Amino acid sequence: MIQFPEKFQERMQQMLGDEEYAEFLKSYDLPFHNGLRINTWKTKPQELLQRMGVDLKQVPWNETGFYLENKKQFSKHPYYQGGLYYIQEASAMLPAKLVNAQPGEKILDMCAAPGGKSTAIGAALKGEGLLLSNDISKSRAKALLRNLEGFGIINSIVVSEYPEKLSRYFPEFFDKVLIDAPCSGEGMFHKEPSMTESWLRMGSEEYHKLQMEILTYGAKMVRPGGKLIYSTCTFSPEEDEGSIAWFLQEHPDFHLVEVDDDKDLCGCHCIDHGHPEWADGNPELTKTRRLWPHHLEGEGHFAAVLCRDADSEPMGGKVTLASVPKLPAEMESFFQFLETEGIHYPFDKKRLLVQNGYVQYIPEGMPELKGLHIMRSGWFLGELKKKRFEPSGAFARGLTPDVCDKVIAYPGDSEEVVRYLKCETLQVDPNLKNGWYLICVDEFALGWGKVSNGTLKNKYPSGWRLV
Repeated sequence: MIQFPEKFQERMQQMLGDEEYAEFLKSYDLPFHNGLRINTWKTKPQELLQRMGVDLKQVPWNETGFYLENKKQFSKHPYYQGGLYYIQEASAMLPAKLVNAQPGEKILDMCAAPGGKSTAIGAALKGEGLLLSNDISKSRAKALLRNLEGFGIINSIVVSEYPEKLSRYFPEFFDKVLIDAPCSGEGMFHKEPSMTESWLRMGSEEYHKLQMEILTYGAKMVRPGGKLIYSTCTFSPEEDEGSIAWFLQEHPDFHLVEVDDDKDLCGCHCIDHGHPEWADGNPELTKTRRLWPHHLEGEGHFAAVLCRDADSEPMGGKVTLASVPKLPAEMESFFQFLETEGIHYPFDKKRLLVQNGYVQYIPEGMPELKGLHIMRSGWFLGELKKKRFEPSGAFARGLTPDVCDKVIAYPGDSEEVVRYLKCETLQVDPNLKNGWYLICVDEFALGWGKVSNGTLKNKYPSGWRLV
């Protein structure tokens, strides 16, 4: 049994009452609920599960999420390495589900690392629109970038900045802003009991102050009629209903949106409503949502969907769209690569950007980013090197075999695909034409390989190597 801090126990007992508190404690004697969420940008859930020969129980509130009993089995599978699914705790799938991303929208994931929410949003956008994924920690932003590129998301921008600076760059720019806020993490005590130590050091008050600050800056970036989605993985009323109550008082042009269990949550009715009595008594707070570990198969979470009034007064400021310089002469090697290797992707030349020799395909309508700490601005295609073009792993992940003439596809259960993922050199049909090939597991892109006289030189990114 997890040893909860005494102060935490007292508060939870007061919130839930003796009988329900006993059920709450019992839930921590049950196994932790691992899950996976399938990349619908690449495949359909049931088709992938059928390919893998597994029958997994669906997460009730997310049609793309499923429960896992053996995490290790799925974390080593070539389909996982190929970005076909993301391993994620079931309750953590709720925030991105409530974003309800639609192709063509402009969305900000403000506290995005390590990428569970951003990969879900990116998959739902289906390559259309723009996803700006941010994390204040540069090291965590690197992991975020890795996950987005591994998922084959081609319309994302990854930055590492403070919310205040972002708000100055993108006033009223986004259709939706997701804030999965830093919090005291009480809902994660089951997964990481050691978090109780940081809870004792910080408590809820300091996180509440931080949440108010982030919410303020997030609101400035929501267009009139747009939405702000707020979530935490804590039970703390101060950080949950309390933060939303404060926000509504300070931002009268925002209102809470009722979450429809049937429409928004796949007909799931096991998620509780918020509790106004735990904040300022505003009855609108019943429109927020709470996930309790003793009510469902998942951990603790809180979420709220807020909409900015369509007739809100403009806050001022203007977003400048990025200007793309004329392509340098060296780009001829990129176009030559496409022609020689038989890659027929319909690139819009007006969206091709070259910076320091790196070729990127920027999202349509990308804003000016100069002055921000940018990890990636769009789909990273590769590097120009002395009159030749070297394609990137991210380029491969964004492609499908139908746009490539030269493809080598290995079955998901083959020894060859494992060796490829380990960056080993492979032998191939000596009759294959020399040159670059898109390497796939079944029909899903993994990376590149360069064939020379029956030998496949492995071009899988070393940082992605299967160990």
